Amino acid sequence: MNTSQDAIKKLGDLIKDIKFAMLTTVGSDGTLHSRPMTTQQQEFDGDLWFFTGADSLKVEEFQFNRHVNVSYANPEDQHYVSVSGIAELVRDPAKNKELWNPVYKAWFPKGLDDPELALLKVKVTDAEYWDTPSGKMVQLIGFVKALATGEPYKASKDEHDKLHINDERVA
Repeated sequence: MNTSQDAIKKLGDLIKDIKFAMLTTVGSDGTLHSRPMTTQQQEFDGDLWFFTGADSLKVEEFQFNRHVNVSYANPEDQHYVSVSGIAELVRDPAKNKELWNPVYKAWFPKGLDDPELALLKVKVTDAEYWDTPSGKMVQLIGFVKALATGEPYKASKDEHDKLHINDERVA
């Protein structure tokens, strides 16, 4: 990838059809905590959005350490993505309305008027992905060849890469 815009497009293409992600935060004691989250479906522009409860443990944890990881996996298509970013709690009624889906009432019974309703914005800094563009048969042949020859399976450069999205860092 040559530019940040290229990296944003590539990452957006990789995660657009993966609805659920695992968000990892760092606790005040240094332990890592992961939980499933639903990525809000919109065109990726460098930020990921999730609905959250304003008083949730994850919010408390990223107030302590704003560095988070978001992991995506789509085993059927062999797409795996690990995203690093900076978390921020956002209270924006207009953005809530833009991203809202009535199904979220299961977590926020008062809907858009729920006082607990907030958004977790992750400003993506970097991402790493593993993408196997070839079909399962080609992969199987590669694995069988590796087993038969005793040589490790080697993925092509196109299958694994790192993307740099933006330079924001938090001390």
